[in-house]
Amino acid sequence: MDTLHPLIDRFGREYVGRRMMLQARHSADVYGGYGRLRFHPENSELLPWLARVGLKVAGLAGRTRRNCLDYHVERREFRIRNLPAPFHGLRILHLSDIHSDAIPDRGERLIRLLQGLHGAYDLCVLTGDYRFQTSREYDTSLERLAPLLKPIYCPFGMIGILGNHDFLEMVPGLEALGVRTLVNESLHLERDGQRLWIAGTDDPHFYAAHDIARSLADVPASAPTILLCHSPEAYQEAALSGVDLYLCGHTHGGQLCLPGSLPLITNAAVPRRLVSGPWNVDRMLGYTSRGAGASGIPARLNCPPEVAIHTLTG
Repeated sequence: MDTLHPLIDRFGREYVGRRMMLQARHSADVYGGYGRLRFHPENSELLPWLARVGLKVAGLAGRTRRNCLDYHVERREFRIRNLPAPFHGLRILHLSDIHSDAIPDRGERLIRLLQGLHGAYDLCVLTGDYRFQTSREYDTSLERLAPLLKPIYCPFGMIGILGNHDFLEMVPGLEALGVRTLVNESLHLERDGQRLWIAGTDDPHFYAAHDIARSLADVPASAPTILLCHSPEAYQEAALSGVDLYLCGHTHGGQLCLPGSLPLITNAAVPRRLVSGPWNVDRMLGYTSRGAGASGIPARLNCPPEVAIHTLTG
């Protein structure tokens, strides 16, 4: 209980109690949760087993496992209205769905990639799912996350949020690794007296614990704002709230896709155009990362893992 006192002081007793009650249910609920999607394949033991057997029978097991290490660096530009001049050209390293305890080579290739990107970004954001399991212990994922984050260095540091695989109790461990973790909170970056706001929600997919209004409570009206949200599933509320750029992950782009990157399962109750890459809803821009890791089984097909660098323009 002692480890919970700082979380209760920060987030409130009611919120912490509700989040932990749902966490206790999480591992058992293939059907359930409070999010928009009622079927959660990442909680199923049968589906990963069937996928593993199917890939083996098809002779694709080795190839799809190697594909988990075929990282692509995706580079995008996003034009943000009212972006203060000092932030024109700001480069954001976007990592999502690392699932650190299930990377086939324990992260060696990803570490080398991140080392090679040194100096290529000004800010790093992490949009949740640091561990592979959705239940049981999380210390292993934090231990394996540490060397992955070690090569990351940038002027504005690392800002992250929680995903549906992440427990609230992981916040202190993430922050000990240098990741300022926002749970329905916000902060601002400052350069030459000008500000850019970063807001972050809790998970909208399984826990439905996201609170965009609370996340934006301290953000001045009309201030340029980037929202970090684990899944694209809160896109409508975010657009109505005046968010400028919505960064997320969760879907893995489908992970196992048909040729042409057509996902078999998206695991998100959103239009398919929001499942991977850049998109927009009204005036709000968005980007859904395919993720750096894999969920369910360490396998990818027609859907390589990614590390993204977003550049903001005015």
